[in-house]
Amino acid sequence: MIKGKGGAKQKGKPSLKAASTLRRSSQALLSKSIAESKGKLHAFSRGPRRKDDDGAIDEEYDDAWVQPKVVMKPDDQLQLSEQELKEEFTRILTAENPHAPKNLVRYNFKDKSFKQTTTIEQLAIHFALDGNLLHKESDEAQRQLIMQSGETEEAEEEEEEEETGDDQEEAKGEDDGAAEDNVSKLSKGAGGKEQKLVNQFNFSERASQTQNNPFRERGTMTEPPPRANFSATANQMEIFDAYIEDIAAQEKAKEKKSSKPGAGKEDVKQKKVTSMDMQSDDVSRVYKAAKIMERMVNQNTFDDIAQDFRYWDDASDEYKDGKGSLLPLWRFTYNRSKRMAVTAMCWNPLYKDLFAVAHGSYDFGSDSRGMICFHSLKNPTYPEYVYSTDAGVMSIDIHPEHPFLVVVGLYDGSVSVYNLQLKSPDPIYRSTANTGKHTDPVWQVAWQKNDSDNNLNFYSTSSDGRIVCWTIVKNELQHQDMTVLKVPGEIVSGPEGIQTTAIASGTAFDFNKMQDHLYIVGTEDGKVYKCSKAYSAHYLDVYEAHHLAVYALKWNPFHQNIFASCSADWTIKIWDDTQKEPMFSYDLNCPVGDVVWSPYASTVFAAVTADGKVHVFDLSINKYEPLAVQSATQKKNSKCTHIEFNPVYPIIIIGDDRGAVASFKLSPNLRKALKEKNYSKENEVAKMERLLGFVKEPLIEREIKINDQQQPKT
Repeated sequence: MIKGKGGAKQKGKPSLKAASTLRRSSQALLSKSIAESKGKLHAFSRGPRRKDDDGAIDEEYDDAWVQPKVVMKPDDQLQLSEQELKEEFTRILTAENPHAPKNLVRYNFKDKSFKQTTTIEQLAIHFALDGNLLHKESDEAQRQLIMQSGETEEAEEEEEEEETGDDQEEAKGEDDGAAEDNVSKLSKGAGGKEQKLVNQFNFSERASQTQNNPFRERGTMTEPPPRANFSATANQMEIFDAYIEDIAAQEKAKEKKSSKPGAGKEDVKQKKVTSMDMQSDDVSRVYKAAKIMERMVNQNTFDDIAQDFRYWDDASDEYKDGKGSLLPLWRFTYNRSKRMAVTAMCWNPLYKDLFAVAHGSYDFGSDSRGMICFHSLKNPTYPEYVYSTDAGVMSIDIHPEHPFLVVVGLYDGSVSVYNLQLKSPDPIYRSTANTGKHTDPVWQVAWQKNDSDNNLNFYSTSSDGRIVCWTIVKNELQHQDMTVLKVPGEIVSGPEGIQTTAIASGTAFDFNKMQDHLYIVGTEDGKVYKCSKAYSAHYLDVYEAHHLAVYALKWNPFHQNIFASCSADWTIKIWDDTQKEPMFSYDLNCPVGDVVWSPYASTVFAAVTADGKVHVFDLSINKYEPLAVQSATQKKNSKCTHIEFNPVYPIIIIGDDRGAVASFKLSPNLRKALKEKNYSKENEVAKMERLLGFVKEPLIEREIKINDQQQPKT
């Protein structure tokens, strides 16, 4: 049923016209709402609408005011199908900088390696401007406020002076006063408060639109430091007594200085060692803690060297055909000993990181002072202990059972014994002319086992030809001449024409590691004497070893018959004490300052030369040339004087004539014996025996031929 125009009901199908009429009416209502939303300015131009008899609006008349939708298409628009139009394309917008690099690599201190960073900074600054705003509580803002208040006060004073003027000036002053009132009103805000400066910036009134990350708090529980409460009362009497005691102590110190002979400039030059003499009780309390802190800082500073010392192995040794190399580690120096040569070195038998260095001079024309420094691998920047001596220190040795006892031989011929536990700069024992000191420099000293009465004793040798045994009996240093080095068959004329045997100048000696009663002595004329403690009148054997002075003699720590010698005639010789001729001889084309056997292999030894180089040999690998030759000094003119192997770690220390000590680590090819599966002391002795077997047979045959030629023919 559809209602027509006349209001009568018509049965049957609804007409198409009625359907279109309804559709148009809905469109008219929609257009009407759109027109009303655009504003009332267009409402009056529409005019009255026509209505039919039944009150219906004429849709055709109303459609004239409705603008049809016009689709504007550009000429180059693609013609897409319905399926293509319905297809969705997703685009994600991110706040990332397209020009930011994505392959940044930074060093990771935790893992000790370079790693790629996961977070990249995406911030790109397109514009930046530095302003001139000031905080109201800053110093500059306060100064400007004071200046502004001062100007207003000056203006008020000028107004009071101008009030006594004429009427014109008064009128003018009134106008000026009104203007100033306006300025003051403008400069003051509500409530009489002063207006903020132009360049004022109060940070509390600003807010940022970024999200602030929440703070995290981490706490650790530590043990509180120990505390001690103390109290004391001081009155005038106690203060007076303290001043009197201080004055008396100062007067006593002055009397001691004046009573000493030769006191003056020499005492000023001779400074007390800071590590031994602590002037203040406050400093002595924190001395140990400060020392530990210094070691920690140095270990962090030299962490790369410590890592090399612990883990480095030269992988290129596999391709060097048995050759090796030395890795430089720490370098030990002391400011006061830079101009002194390193004359002797010795490792501490208990603390494997501690070694003693003796400083003196090989320039015999100058009588300089000496110094003893104890360095540690844990603190390469400053020595642990320092002792000053009146004469140059030429030799040093540390007791194997009492590592706090140190004996030194001096340039003036005296020997001194120091006790590190006492922390005193003076020796506890020292030889004098009355107690049998040497008349020439003491070139070497060595501790020996206690005597039958369990007294400490040591030996010394000097250029005066005496081998002296020193014994510490109670609080006295006693001496006994064991041997006087005499050249057999050489007679010289002494004073008043007396014929005496020539005396040889001792330069070096060493005691046998297995038979402590045997020892060998080297002299300036190049000869080596084999002696015994039981026989002091004659020698057990004499070796024509070198053409110039013998600088060092060392027994092999594994084989009791093998020893090495070096000399100023550029040679190193390996000897069997049962043979008159050397087993091996090496010419290094430079004076050899020192030679030493390794503590881990019977066939490895090292030597230093005057051209600043170190030579490392291994007879089991190469019997003809060294496995490693390397410079050990920083300057070309420096000379290497002494060398020592560490008893535990695979490192060596080398001293030069400028007071510096350098440490080096041996590469794997120079310490192959430690990696052998059947490594033992017996195997090392057998290795040396096999090596000597190839050399002894030709020597024995040669001696037999010489003896046959010397026998007279019948």
